[in-house]
Amino acid sequence: MATVLVVDDEYGIAELLEAVLVDEGHRVLTASNGKHGLSVLEKEKPDVIFLDYMMPIMDGAAMLSHMKSNPDLRNTPVVMMSSIPEATVAERCKGYVLFLRKPFNVFHVIEVVNNLTGSGSSGTVRRDA
Repeated sequence: MATVLVVDDEYGIAELLEAVLVDEGHRVLTASNGKHGLSVLEKEKPDVIFLDYMMPIMDGAAMLSHMKSNPDLRNTPVVMMSSIPEATVAERCKGYVLFLRKPFNVFHVIEVVNNLTGSGSSGTVRRDA
């Protein structure tokens, strides 16, 4: 069982990810924006984070930047999510391990969590450059 943090301002997406991952036996935490996500990270240490790129108050790029500057958080795998192309996101965002284009397949989400948490074979590519 992994602990997964879902940071997304779209309630339907956060609710769907939570339902699917809880059904798979994972513990799921949610946050509605990057600022809220960082406050969750002050108390919790998730195994993986699903992070929306475009959100109000603090977007995914800003949250990821804050995480990468914190030694306690910089190695937490982040899956960046967006409806815009990855090339656009990658221009502003570095350090995520995988990009999911919305809408995504929930079975792929399960596979990603299993791979990133050691429940399956990892075939992910880090976006560190």
